[in-house]
Amino acid sequence: MATCDARVSTPLSGGEDLLTSSSSSSSSSSSSAAATVDLLVLTFNCAKQLISPGVFGRHLRWAMGRNAGGLPEVVVLSLQEVAPLSKAFVGEYFLDGYLERFGEAVNGAAVRKKKKKEKKKKGGEATTTTTGSTTETTDTPPYTLVKARNVGYTAMMLFARHPARLSAVLEAEMGFGAADMGNKGAVGMRTLYSDPDGKTTELTFVATHLAAMEWNLPRRNANWAAIMRGLTFANPEQVFARDDEGNVDGDEMDEDEADDAPLLPRGDHQGEDEGDGQQHARLRRRLHDLSVYKPSSHLFVAGDLNYRIATTPPPPGAALPSLDRRSHHHFGAFLPLDQLTRERRAGRTLHGLVEAPVEFPPTYKYVPLGDKAHDNEDDDGGFCDERQHYEDEDGDEDEDKDVVRWRFASHRWPAWTDRILYLDVPPWVRAQNGPRIRVRAYDALPVVRTSDHRAVFLRVDVPLVGPRELAPPSSLSSDVTSPPSWAHDATATDPRLRLPVEIDPEAWARRRAARQKEKLVGWTMLLWSSSEGAWVLLASLVVAAGGAYWFYYSGV
Repeated sequence: MATCDARVSTPLSGGEDLLTSSSSSSSSSSSSAAATVDLLVLTFNCAKQLISPGVFGRHLRWAMGRNAGGLPEVVVLSLQEVAPLSKAFVGEYFLDGYLERFGEAVNGAAVRKKKKKEKKKKGGEATTTTTGSTTETTDTPPYTLVKARNVGYTAMMLFARHPARLSAVLEAEMGFGAADMGNKGAVGMRTLYSDPDGKTTELTFVATHLAAMEWNLPRRNANWAAIMRGLTFANPEQVFARDDEGNVDGDEMDEDEADDAPLLPRGDHQGEDEGDGQQHARLRRRLHDLSVYKPSSHLFVAGDLNYRIATTPPPPGAALPSLDRRSHHHFGAFLPLDQLTRERRAGRTLHGLVEAPVEFPPTYKYVPLGDKAHDNEDDDGGFCDERQHYEDEDGDEDEDKDVVRWRFASHRWPAWTDRILYLDVPPWVRAQNGPRIRVRAYDALPVVRTSDHRAVFLRVDVPLVGPRELAPPSSLSSDVTSPPSWAHDATATDPRLRLPVEIDPEAWARRRAARQKEKLVGWTMLLWSSSEGAWVLLASLVVAAGGAYWFYYSGV
């Protein structure tokens, strides 16, 4: 059986991303001492199935221990195909059971990690921690669910160890499936994080599920363009309305910060007088701040982005990626074919975002097998017993062990569909020897029986750079005659300075209309295709029959 050691000794995603990932090691002492927030982002396509909290939690515990001694401060889950479509469209009660299992997995992983750490410290004795009037034990759930949001199949869950450190949580959503519904779509959250010393930074998260199928590359790029146009954290129509009334200065944002920011370099606006140009610049700036590319915020994008390594399915008998380092078909040889990396570097998708080196196998499409299914199968990397993920440092037996043997599906090219990218600290901060995002780990979790995807996680230290520091400096204003040497390239390519698309003023109105369609479709599907729907339909018929009986015999 082929070896299961899927790690490689060299980065596979390109030198520029390697430099981004390891930049902290070459930073100055002032940068290395900068305050940070420990963040873990995870993306997983659930295949519309309930997860096992124990099994998934065990995988999470392994992830939480990668290159880190403690627990992350903030955990963000991006979930796709989180539940059957009918329940996902209706949401609320029908979705709660699916999301709650992820909460159990997150806290279960954290509790077990804490217990092991405390046992080592205290020689196996349980411990308690007293904070003010609150006494915590190692069994106390470390994480609080701050917010959960879904649009159809796609959901986001935001957890924090200290929820009071997260404030001003904003949400956004959009669908780009059939009739703008959320069978494909995106969810956004934005929050301000503050540490005990009062240092702050703003964090923006996007969870998304882009168009599937090998041949659908243009559609995936179009989906991302739709996110840039329509995933906004306030209603753009209100900004345009205030502008039409000549009252753009009455926006709800921090006016001092807005006035100090430079104008976006979006053209000369020939034919406008100075007053009109200033007013249009303020309008563009306010629309920019509503977008995912708000200049004063960090940005993380996680999801089933669905980018493949070919535009057609594999022919019969095609050699699929192997985990055997000695094989000519080792998965590292397939990564240069990755559509996402090519399209991103060409400026056609995920504009301005970077990715840590990809050193894990393709995350799709897996066929989980029974324990004995490998007996009569080809052994060339087709099956994997990922026992290295289950090795306990203390040798504990674990009832949640579930070692899954698998093979790649033969009708789809294995691909790195599940990815997490981020917007690095802007060049105007780096130019002042400022801190950068430090990547601790970027890896895939083991295969689970309930999905044909592997979950992917990113563990990073995000520097606490305040919104004013992250915002573009006045040296990038249009009236500056001698901008810094790095400003030309940044102005041309950095989406925090120049949005690649225009904001859609009708995005929220379209989303409201699509939400009504989702409810109609969801309830229709639910009533005719599920036991819950059958009970609701039966109860409705009983009530209707009872009402008719009463009306008939009461003589009303």
